[in-house]
Amino acid sequence: MLGIFFFLLLVFSFTRIPYDITAWLGTSNSAYTFKPDAIIFLGGSGMPSEANLIRLYYTAVLSAKYPKSKIFIVHPKDTAVISDMREELILRKTDSCLIRIEKRGTNTREQALCLAQDFPELLTTKLVLVTSAENMRRTVSTFRKAGFIHVGGQASFENAMFADLEFDYKKLGGKKYIPDVSSNLGLRYNCWNYMKLEINCLREFTAILYYKLNGWM
Repeated sequence: MLGIFFFLLLVFSFTRIPYDITAWLGTSNSAYTFKPDAIIFLGGSGMPSEANLIRLYYTAVLSAKYPKSKIFIVHPKDTAVISDMREELILRKTDSCLIRIEKRGTNTREQALCLAQDFPELLTTKLVLVTSAENMRRTVSTFRKAGFIHVGGQASFENAMFADLEFDYKKLGGKKYIPDVSSNLGLRYNCWNYMKLEINCLREFTAILYYKLNGWM
């Protein structure tokens, strides 16, 4: 059974299914039409890190679009990391006077509850959450379950790179007995990236099940 399961994951990595599932997790529950009064950055890793830097990028983009919105950095208590994240936002032209810090909470449920307790005005404030695409559906539902009324989301999707990545195998001295994959971008890049997406999605669906069984979303 496990062998069949992992074989199917390998097969799916050559399709766009992992991408479509990730896109669904990132957009199906996060649409909003209001102008946010608060932007909630949800961190969960160190600095610098790929996850935090791309979330900070989208937070700064939203801050530029809505310059009067307050920015809340929500991250487990780590003074050095929080300071680095704050500085990153300032480097990206975010007004430092708008930045607030929430250092309590080590998972999404606890972070939502701590924000509600420490900043009760946010419960009725129009706010946008910034987190990874695969986490977005659960995060929005968790905040709504915690009592936040107006909640939207901005998933931190990576932007596609439109460049020709093929190369001349013979010109580079490729061996005749080694397969030429110079024009096979699916094998060189896509399947490996999609396998990472599959792992992220499997982890997230497990988290969704856990949260639902606990009544947290």
